[in-house]
Amino acid sequence: MRRLLSSRKAGIIIAVLGLAMIGYGLYRGEAAVVFTKAARICLECIGIG
Repeated sequence: MRRLLSSRKAGIIIAVLGLAMIGYGLYRGEAAVVFTKAARICLECIGIG
């Protein structure tokens, strides 16, 4: 039982940290950079860009 609680606690901590990092990236405007690069890569694969 104790092991289940500690692993659940670790999972929650990791999830909260992940959400915090995503929020910080959005705050810095990194989402726009990622989407721009993704669109460029997709267009290059198709042969348009």
